Amino acid sequence: MANSILLTLSYRVLIVFCSLTYASSSFAMVNNDEFRISLINSLSKNSEIIRFYQDNGFQPLWVGNERKARERRSYFFKELKNASKHVLPALRYDLNYLKRQAISAKSSSDFGLAEALISIKFIEYSSNLQTGVLKPSSVDKEIVRKVPYRTTTAYLEKIRSVSPADFFKGIQPQSKQYSLLLQEKRRLEKIIAQGGWNSDLPGELIRPGDVGDKVILLRNTLIKRGYLERTSSDVYDGKLRSAVQLFQLRHGLAPDGIAGPATFSEMAKTAQERLASVLVALEREKWTNFDFGSRHVIVNLPDFSTKLFENGALIFETRNVIGTPIDEQRTPEFSDVIEHLITNPTWNVPKSITLKEYLPEMQKDPSAHDYLELIDLDRELVPRDLVNFNEYDEDTFPYDLKQFPSITNALGLVKFMFPNQYSIYLHDTPSKPLFDLEVRAFSHGCIRLQKPFEFAYELLKPQTEDPKTAFNDAIATGEETVVYLRKPVPVHLIYRTAFVDELGVINYRRDIYGRDAAIYEALINAGVQAESFSS
Repeated sequence: MANSILLTLSYRVLIVFCSLTYASSSFAMVNNDEFRISLINSLSKNSEIIRFYQDNGFQPLWVGNERKARERRSYFFKELKNASKHVLPALRYDLNYLKRQAISAKSSSDFGLAEALISIKFIEYSSNLQTGVLKPSSVDKEIVRKVPYRTTTAYLEKIRSVSPADFFKGIQPQSKQYSLLLQEKRRLEKIIAQGGWNSDLPGELIRPGDVGDKVILLRNTLIKRGYLERTSSDVYDGKLRSAVQLFQLRHGLAPDGIAGPATFSEMAKTAQERLASVLVALEREKWTNFDFGSRHVIVNLPDFSTKLFENGALIFETRNVIGTPIDEQRTPEFSDVIEHLITNPTWNVPKSITLKEYLPEMQKDPSAHDYLELIDLDRELVPRDLVNFNEYDEDTFPYDLKQFPSITNALGLVKFMFPNQYSIYLHDTPSKPLFDLEVRAFSHGCIRLQKPFEFAYELLKPQTEDPKTAFNDAIATGEETVVYLRKPVPVHLIYRTAFVDELGVINYRRDIYGRDAAIYEALINAGVQAESFSS
């Protein structure tokens, strides 16, 4: 018995001795000139990472047998294994190669190389997770968003000072949109794995009261997509109509309860196509991975909507009209700050519109657009009958066009200014019937609001007890008046064809400018693994 106990104790002592010897050896391996030289040479093209190690005495983050280094390395490798969860190009991070380098390291030089390789991939992965895989403007020049890129040093300092779990959870987008879009991604992937939801669709208009095979096709489509409970009815009854209306609302269609071409077009979208929209939306969420502000405006272009939020709650929304889907008229994507309102605005016609649209028309008929005034280089008014428009072309026309304040002014009675190089702003319009349309892309790029007065009241609420009177008094002057916001309001022009509404429900919209299709293709080319558009 005594010999058995002695043998056990001796074995434990041997294990402790070997562990201490290994730890001591491992510590020595990563704390000598050979390790440091190898690390620097392996990071020769990454001067910022080298500076971090210099500033921290070349203490390793990933290699060696120190507990925190082991934890970081293990957690990071687990992150890379699940990279596709966040729509990231898993193969780009060379997980298996990194593992082999870390496991097979025997010399200080080996450890230096492994440390460098892991740090390089750590920076790349962290940046991709936090701010996206793609550079927005490289996909579409009209996505002029300023992505909030972080520095290499910031990532390295942070992972050194907090747990790896807190680090990676902290850098991914924290928005409700992101977390619920991830849920939708998993749901669609499951549907695709089960064969998708493809079903035959009717070829003719279906209205409430209809019966027969075409109603059965519609019924089955809605059941498969989760909009209707199972039923054997072949009648277009109230329940079926409600399901159609709900589908229409969640896809940006007029909820008239009549199933026609537009409704069937959206129903025909496959689970793969919807997944593509979700993957793009997740990438876009990374581009806007910053604080939108406690009080902010969101203009979602494909949704044709403008919404004002305060402390996470929707407090105002209105329909809008956005830029026409042709070159130089599509509304760009960017964030800025609404600084002031201008009531009774003058419309200074952009030069591009003057030369490409109005000049040719005035050459045919000098009285065309007679509500616009000619302004010369001295900023003086020039009577039209003194000008021969046919003497000029786009390169030589010396006049500007201007429309003075009036109820028929193209900008209406108010515009909301966030000065920017793209000359984009929100404004009123006399063309009210356009807001009744389903697809509202008719402007030259600026955003027209259906309810601009109500929007103005909400913006002015924080600075006056009676915003309605204050605003209407400015309108009543009939003169152009600047009304400054004491606290400017951030405004974000975004483009989401897949998004979560205020009730936490996923919605889909048409890719009106084709931007999401281009982003999806770019993601696939970058190595993101996903189902293709076609089923």
